[in-house]
Amino acid sequence: MKYAFYTGCAAKGACPELYQSAVKVAKLLGIELDEMTSAACCGAGVVREGDADLSLAINARTFAQAEAKGLPVLTICGTCQGVLANANKTLKEDPAARDRVNAMLAPDGIAYRGTVDVKHFLWVLIQDVGLSKLRQAVKRSLAGLRVAPFYGCYILRPSKDLGLDDPNNPTSLEELITALGGERIDYSGRIKCCGFPLVLENEPMALAMGGNATAEAKGEGADCMVTPCPLCHMSLDIYQERAGRQRGERLDMPVFHLPQLVGLALGLSEQDLGLSRHMVPVTKAMGKIASPTS
Repeated sequence: MKYAFYTGCAAKGACPELYQSAVKVAKLLGIELDEMTSAACCGAGVVREGDADLSLAINARTFAQAEAKGLPVLTICGTCQGVLANANKTLKEDPAARDRVNAMLAPDGIAYRGTVDVKHFLWVLIQDVGLSKLRQAVKRSLAGLRVAPFYGCYILRPSKDLGLDDPNNPTSLEELITALGGERIDYSGRIKCCGFPLVLENEPMALAMGGNATAEAKGEGADCMVTPCPLCHMSLDIYQERAGRQRGERLDMPVFHLPQLVGLALGLSEQDLGLSRHMVPVTKAMGKIASPTS
């Protein structure tokens, strides 16, 4: 299994622990990552609102780099997954759009033929590695740990661009949690927006959205949350103290990046996974799981 590794901006900026944990987990599972060090930001949906063809061109350039390597793209960001999948679908299904974009890229000698697939790390774990192999690789069962999945918007909607999960009743994170030995928590907030896109425009609204999901997960008995999107992680972890203050309660909910939760089950250490970088300490959740077996 070899992929063109598209890290996204957050994993190299605000959330380096996502990058380091994903790289270590991939190595343990035999996933070869060819990092795309010259790929640009996906635009996070913002560029598309201002100039749709420019947004397509930025992402076509990334796809062309992967196409030249003969590799599918792997991303560890839910937002990147949504934006890249939307752009790739347009470029594959609309020859006129692809021609316009390739004309924009031509001065640099770049052209995208529309042959690349884009997969989030979550999908690679389920479809390519397989849950059976993942169970066999577990060295520290998460038994006793009650985990609330939080998908975020971009990895679920619009489903016509993505296609792995039912956007109204997804199961991939739940299946993964079960394969690692954890107990999955069912709650309505798992498929709602974290509020991150609103932080700069309307912080009280954004805090309410993230805080509602976190409080609901806590009310259902969750020991922690897990998300496949670093922007959701920032909203749920970095802004959690403010969300709690706005609600008048202390939420105290550890939030793991997806590769961190997998890495714990595979026996990686807290240092390997960068858990000390979280704003909300993970100590309470770590106390629920056993030490790894040799």
